[in-house]
Amino acid sequence: MEQSKTEQYIPISVSARHVHLDLATFRLLFGENAEPTVKKELAAPGDFLCNERVDLVGPKGVIRNVAILGPFRKKPQVEISITDSYTLGTKINIKNSGDLEQSAPIVLRSPLAEVSLKEGMIAALRHVHMRPEHATAFGVKDRDIVNVLVETERSLVFRNVLVRVDPSYILIMHIDTDEANAGKVAEGDRG
Repeated sequence: MEQSKTEQYIPISVSARHVHLDLATFRLLFGENAEPTVKKELAAPGDFLCNERVDLVGPKGVIRNVAILGPFRKKPQVEISITDSYTLGTKINIKNSGDLEQSAPIVLRSPLAEVSLKEGMIAALRHVHMRPEHATAFGVKDRDIVNVLVETERSLVFRNVLVRVDPSYILIMHIDTDEANAGKVAEGDRG
């Protein structure tokens, strides 16, 4: 079906809990000369799922076998859902990826070590990645906040969706598992 200019869709990806690490933290967890091993490439160019996994250790609970995504970042960042925060016994803030100021602490555990992060755990603000040509087509710009209608068996409107524009992005909206469950949204649905 041909998409008209007034009828534009955004593919949706459900982002499960995951961890981004910097090189120093990765090596504390997996060994001083360790390098991540790629399990599979992800949709965004250069992003990949690692074979290595960590446990998240909170004051009241543990979430085991959490995926690590590459490539390395400047600072470690843990992205979980609000439901996950209840399991861990930690209060988290909903924040834009990379905005780690006043974010929650967490302990990362591997078979070799534990690393305590003083901050870095968030529930990621729902967001849409797009290239400049997509932004032009949708009539938005980087950092705009928009609403996205998702029509499923439990249709809903996601409000306060951050627009992120960069020439390297693919067009995709990221929501977490709690949000997907609320709207019965499956990987590949459209908004």
